[in-house]
Amino acid sequence: MPNGNVIRGSRIGSAPERPPERYEPAPRQAVTYWCRNDHRVEILIAAEATAPPLWDCPRCGLPAGQDAQNPPGRARAEPYKSHLAYVKERRTDEEGAALLAEALAKLRRRRGR
Repeated sequence: MPNGNVIRGSRIGSAPERPPERYEPAPRQAVTYWCRNDHRVEILIAAEATAPPLWDCPRCGLPAGQDAQNPPGRARAEPYKSHLAYVKERRTDEEGAALLAEALAKLRRRRGR
């Protein structure tokens, strides 16, 4: 005899029951963006929200705009930097040499030299 504590739909991966008459989705608007590679991206946002001017294209990563005839260019035009270039921006050559000497001394102590 079932009581009021029975869990229904309790198999793995099941979702809670939601009868359609109990909720209504919020009003939405579709906004379309285009990137330089002619990729079309359509997103749904709340009807009362203002659409952002740029959106990242999920296919190529370039910024996408709402004007299909004039899509935006690259967000950053700076060249690729290696990890070493970023490290050199933060440290001087003297600081790098000191860190290297410290790491080598620590390694030699550990190896027993």
